[in-house]
Amino acid sequence: MRANLHRHLTDTPADVRNLGILAHVDAGKTTITERILYATGTTYKRGEVHDGTTVTDFDSQERDGGITIFAAAVSCAWDGHRINLIDTPGHVDFSDEVERSLRVLDGAVAVFDGVAGVEPQSESVWRQADRYEARRIAFVNKLDRAGADLDTAVESIRARLHVTPLVVQLPIGREDGFVGVVDLLRMRALVWADGRGTCEEGPVPDSLREESHRRRRVLEEAVAELHPIALEEFCAESAISERTLAAALRDLTRTGEGVVVLCGSAYRNRGIEPLLDAVVSYLPSPLDMPAVRGSQDGTEQERAADPAEPFAALAFKVSSTATGRLTYLRVYSGTVEKGDTVLDAGARRTERIGRILRVQADRHTEVDRAVAGDIVAVIGLKTARAGATLCTPAAPLVLEPPSTAVPVVSVAVEVRRSTDTGRLASALARLVEEDPSLVVRADAETGQTVLSGMGELHLEVAVEKIRRTHGLEPIVGRPRVTYREAMVRGVSGLVYRHVKQDGGAGQFAQVVLDVAPLEVTPDLVRDDGGGADFLFHSTVVGGRVPREYVRAVEAGCRDALVEGPIGGHPVTGLRVTLTDGATHPKDSSEMAFRTAGRLALREALRASAMVLLEPVAEVTVTVPDAAGVLGDLAARRGRISGSTARAGTVVITAIVPLAETFGYATRLRSRTQGQGNFTTRAAGYAPVPASAGKPAC
Repeated sequence: MRANLHRHLTDTPADVRNLGILAHVDAGKTTITERILYATGTTYKRGEVHDGTTVTDFDSQERDGGITIFAAAVSCAWDGHRINLIDTPGHVDFSDEVERSLRVLDGAVAVFDGVAGVEPQSESVWRQADRYEARRIAFVNKLDRAGADLDTAVESIRARLHVTPLVVQLPIGREDGFVGVVDLLRMRALVWADGRGTCEEGPVPDSLREESHRRRRVLEEAVAELHPIALEEFCAESAISERTLAAALRDLTRTGEGVVVLCGSAYRNRGIEPLLDAVVSYLPSPLDMPAVRGSQDGTEQERAADPAEPFAALAFKVSSTATGRLTYLRVYSGTVEKGDTVLDAGARRTERIGRILRVQADRHTEVDRAVAGDIVAVIGLKTARAGATLCTPAAPLVLEPPSTAVPVVSVAVEVRRSTDTGRLASALARLVEEDPSLVVRADAETGQTVLSGMGELHLEVAVEKIRRTHGLEPIVGRPRVTYREAMVRGVSGLVYRHVKQDGGAGQFAQVVLDVAPLEVTPDLVRDDGGGADFLFHSTVVGGRVPREYVRAVEAGCRDALVEGPIGGHPVTGLRVTLTDGATHPKDSSEMAFRTAGRLALREALRASAMVLLEPVAEVTVTVPDAAGVLGDLAARRGRISGSTARAGTVVITAIVPLAETFGYATRLRSRTQGQGNFTTRAAGYAPVPASAGKPAC
């Protein structure tokens, strides 16, 4: 087996791999990251999640809970290549951390449990990677567990992710007897003996020779179907050479047409070196990715991953440490050195780079510069937020920031002593700066400070961070979900005339609106929040409403979407058409038409049939016995969508209102004597049934 080669490490873009580790919670992401650091010589002792000794789960909350909460970046070297790796969270409440990480990554290793296969959150992160076109290879982990089966896991990848898996390894041994793999490209056996840090390479065992040749043939046929050069060789020679097969696998990975699948057991340190070889061989370098696109003064520009190009980088994470305020950057083009002045293109202010750090989770190595393709942290930026573009002042460019999820759960937060009010405000401001998916607002009715996030655990972690980092003991209210309102049946030809005369110039605007619901599925309304699901159109002819007034009417309608008629919740899923209107030669103005649009839509909403929507989640419950669990889910207004038996357990899937999942973990543990567990995944919004009653708003 190839050893780790630190020599000739040039850090040129061609020799860099920027990748993330993606998976469902507890699939083994952090353990794989720790084994990669050990195999590359970055660490000299294997960290363990259960011992709280991992490098990437360095936060005290992560070590106490045994889960990854914050995306952690590490850098290591393998076979002359720099690998910048981000270990991402697997819990659905921290999906925004995954989103921001994927925005700056070129590839990923998707980890799957050898027993469970594709799980709900692994499917979600796969879709996130699809949005950012991050290329992936798959690693089926935990093959040493009872019930683990590579073929079953691969079939779940094919069926649930709708991709073509290209399996390049065959396990040697099953479950507790799993000791190694057969490399189907080179037709060799790789065996990891207990107590040894590296594997032994040898011939394929006689007992697996026939099966290995059969699987090699299956691999060749699958590749030939997708790759024209491989198909040509397969037709001519009835086989594909190792060299052609490796090149084809590289091409198919980088186009996304196929997914290379490897296997192993990270806990037992089996399969990590071949995984690193696959990362280097198949996943793209920054040079293999399209030139990054940005905008400047309304025109689109491209920047290649070239150190000689003007500098452009995207800030994707901000954190406060004992070292100072760290801003994590992905450098897309050019070169930046410590002491350089850079432009925050969105805020239009300059900042100075004080220090540049090569990141090892909470440990850092200072470097003099960073070039295109690098992922580094910098110290010295005072105001740059996650999503900000940093660039050369002489060549400004704005890159598309990662999308930020809309919070769905809120709690009221207050301090016990009025003297701590300022400290709480400062702590909340720092939380929001580090995690853009958290939102802080003041409730206009109660005067309370409201903290909103992606889930119950997300808010628990945020409040605990206030306690540990800032020494405060905040009082936290009961979690409440964020509701929406949607239209079921609209109105047509609603005429609204806005007339105001109080001396001097008056206000006059008349609008005629047709208001209707957008086409959505009747049982599940998906929404990205805050009235964003809104379409405005004008059919006014003859200049009866000038164009600038049409824009004002649209702005007024958007103002009206903030509060719906049922409970003052944001309105979503709406189509508004301006069909007619009238103006006054002196009293009409943009302000008058904006006011008319706002008041007209409010009146239309009151006259329409509306429905209250609540956030729902797909809940996957794994229990030894379904007895009692199904009834409990039904009592929580859950709709059972599936139930399957798997490795001595029952896996139940249901759509449950998010508000009904609060406290479910304790209830489930009590019903199953601690043997049951569950995961959730956001599934949009659904109408609140009349039988449920009006929720507390």
